[in-house]
Amino acid sequence: MRTLKTLIAAGAASLMTTAVLAADLPLAPPPYIPPPVEDFGGWYLRGDIGMTNQRHKDLTDPYAAGAVNYQWLDKGGFDSGVLYGLGAGYQFNNWFRADVTGQYRGKTAFHALDSFSNAGVTNTNDYTATKSELLFLVNVYADLGTWWCITPFIGAGVGTSRVTIDNYRDTNIIAGGGGWAPSASTWNFAWAAHAGLAYKVSPSFTVELAYSYVSLGTGKTGDPLNLDGSNPLVGNYKSFNDITSHDLKLGVRWAIDPVPTYAPPLMRKG
Repeated sequence: MRTLKTLIAAGAASLMTTAVLAADLPLAPPPYIPPPVEDFGGWYLRGDIGMTNQRHKDLTDPYAAGAVNYQWLDKGGFDSGVLYGLGAGYQFNNWFRADVTGQYRGKTAFHALDSFSNAGVTNTNDYTATKSELLFLVNVYADLGTWWCITPFIGAGVGTSRVTIDNYRDTNIIAGGGGWAPSASTWNFAWAAHAGLAYKVSPSFTVELAYSYVSLGTGKTGDPLNLDGSNPLVGNYKSFNDITSHDLKLGVRWAIDPVPTYAPPLMRKG
């Protein structure tokens, strides 16, 4: 009996010693779990190049409006032109971003034709001009989700446009007369609606294909003069009213501070 009791006591003492020693050992550190990486956020620069397809509501001519049997045979239109744009913006999250853009919209040619009666003879005026713009907008966009690195988006912008009318000519072949007008620029309120697709080539580089409908306001010539330099009616500038454009653009975005790719910590022995 004494031997059995001795063995039991010795076993209990051994277990207690092992437990005490185990309690003194340092705990193993938990496995390293990297923080989640958010795939959004940060400043970006952008550039755009595209084509404009422009329209105007009508052409106001105060002098010709009082002519006998006056009518438009062709209210005219603008040729397509090239646009170049630069901007900077911020990507707030996966769904929302904003930027400020400036565009130079290259010269486009204009042609129109009217007719009126002069001493019983029908005369015509053949109008030509060129137009260009500077356009500055503050834009906001909603990114609508990403599939296979492609993100559809919509957006809107407001700002100002500077419409310049140049090379204005009024030719009346039948009467052997005509006139011209010096270049003039007009500042207007402008707005735009955007839609497009963005393709993320890398964390710092995105390519866009976009469409924009732009309202540019009104463009005006300088005061037209006869070919002999006389001014038949002061303030008789020609007004190109409600100019709009359908733009197709190819753009790129460069992230200034792209989200870094996660790399595991460097492990050293010893």
